[in-house]
Parts: sequence; C-alpha cells; structure tokens
Amino acid sequence: MSKIIGKDLPNIPWQDKEAGYRMPIWRYKENPIIGRDAISRSNSVFNSAVVPFGDGFAGVFRCDSRSVSMDIFAGFSKDGIHWEINDEPISFEGDPEVTTREYRYDPRVCFIEDRYYITWCNGYHGPTIGIAYTFDFQKFYQIENAFLPYNRNGVLFPRKIGGRYMMLSRPSDTGHTPFGDIFCSQSPDLEFWGHHRHVMSTVKGDESAWQSTKIGPGPVPIETDEGWLLIYHGVITTCNGFVYRMGVALLDIDEPWKVLCRSKDYVMAPYEYYECVGDVPNVVFPCATLTDAATGRITIYYGCADTVTGMAFTTVDELLKYMKENPLTEQ
Repeated sequence: MSKIIGKDLPNIPWQDKEAGYRMPIWRYKENPIIGRDAISRSNSVFNSAVVPFGDGFAGVFRCDSRSVSMDIFAGFSKDGIHWEINDEPISFEGDPEVTTREYRYDPRVCFIEDRYYITWCNGYHGPTIGIAYTFDFQKFYQIENAFLPYNRNGVLFPRKIGGRYMMLSRPSDTGHTPFGDIFCSQSPDLEFWGHHRHVMSTVKGDESAWQSTKIGPGPVPIETDEGWLLIYHGVITTCNGFVYRMGVALLDIDEPWKVLCRSKDYVMAPYEYYECVGDVPNVVFPCATLTDAATGRITIYYGCADTVTGMAFTTVDELLKYMKENPLTEQ
C-alpha cells in the first residue's frame, strides 16, 4: 500500500465508494456543496480552495458577482461541507502597485512552514500569478506577483525541495487560452522565480485525446512515499467547445519536473447535470484536496461548469493503481 506523507485528518469529509463503481474518483451524493448564490451578490461560486484550519476548515473561494466581476473571498466550515463565505472580498495589505485589483480568480491555498499561502490568477496588465499569505484568514498580506503576464494556475508545493520553494504553472495568453503545458519554477524567497523547467505537455494524436488542447495543475501536489501525486485538468476542443476532465500524474520527489507516470485515461469527467450545465458547460476543475495520512483518503474540491462547487473522494491507492494500469506512453 502507498502512503501519504503528511498529517492525519480524522475529521476529513468522507463517503465510502459504492460497490461496483468502477472509476477511481466518486462524487459526494449531495453535490453541489456550494450553490451559485452562496453570498449576496454572487452569480457563481466555483474553482475554490480549502485547508484544515483550527478544529474545522477554512478556504478561499472564487465568487463571480452578478456584474460578472471576478474576485476571491474567505470562508469557514466546521465539517468541510457546509460553508459560510464572507460577503466582502479579501482586502490585501501590501504595495499598492500589486494590490490594486483588476481581477482575481481560481485560488489555491497551501500551508508552508508557519502560514497559509494563497496563489491565484491575478490581473496585472494581463493574467499572472498573485501570491499572498495569511495566518488567520482575517488579514492577508500580498507579496510580488510571481511571473510576467501571461500565466495561470499557479500551484505551490507544500514544502521546500532542495532548499527552494517550487511552483507549478501554465504560461498562457490574454484570452481563453487554446494551448498550454505545465512548467515548474523555483524560488529562494517566494519573490524571485527562475530555473523554469518543463513538466509535461498536451497529448497529440488519439492515445489520450481528452488532454490534447491544454493541461494545468490542479490542487497542491500530495507527497507520497512514491513521489508527488498531482491531480491536474486536461482539455479537449470539441465541436461544442472545450471539455475539462481530470487526470493524475506522479512526479519525482526531488526533481518534480520529472514525470514518473501519468494516466492515459481520465480519472473524472463532467457526467452529472451540474457539471454539464452552467455558465461554462462540461467542466470539472479541481483546485483543492484534503488528505488523511492515516487512511490514505483524499477529498477533492472542484468547480462544476464554472458555476457551483462539488466534492469528490478517492484514495492514494485508487489513483496510483488506476494510473499504473493505464499509463501514458507519450510524455
């Protein structure tokens, strides 16, 4: 059996897999857990990130308004399922050059050492990766943007590797990017980023067409005794537009730009009504996981059709077994 390297989380939200269900990830039966009108002016609440906090959970949520502006909001939960989200967006302290808001969306939250870091797609003359930190989800301190525009899907690793912070991202363009590979960047201080390394590309041909248009990192990578477990999204362009599915890859523990294994088949796709019908149809977009080292359980939070938030479940063994039984030969 594979092991998650990390802390036990006995209060992880969980439902057992139904007998006979064949996919490695299964949905919470009461999905969606957060509706589109969770706060007073929201048009949609999706692509959000949560972490254990105190004796419950905290998170940063993408809430698009009814004017359809994009911003991020703090929220809290006792059980990880029922959430209270602040009505006002996060106000960041820091240099006005970087805190001035154009737009903010698709956050991730990562605990490193003594604080919670938030990364998101930040508008600064085009999309780039914003970084901030908090100790209590009350006050937030923004630091320098990580990269030049254009970039999306900035995802930190939960600890230093070789003495450096590491971040996955997907360089992009100004629009609804019709391309994209995953890269890994390194920093000594979370301000100056370099040593950019290519991680993996889209897949051309029909071996794994569901990830042929673009790919991007999802939740914070999960450390296991076999390597870094990465859940990511893959996109195909169909006659009806983009379709977003989830995949899984295993990265080298010391050199995480090196892919040890990658799934040929997707692990989750938009099947349910709330994943197929919404502001952007046919999207499952993972942004966060909770993990319990004692049991190997993994709870996934994901955006559904760019409208509502869903929750799903798996285990480290389920994902690794599925990936190794259906490996991608083209990296």
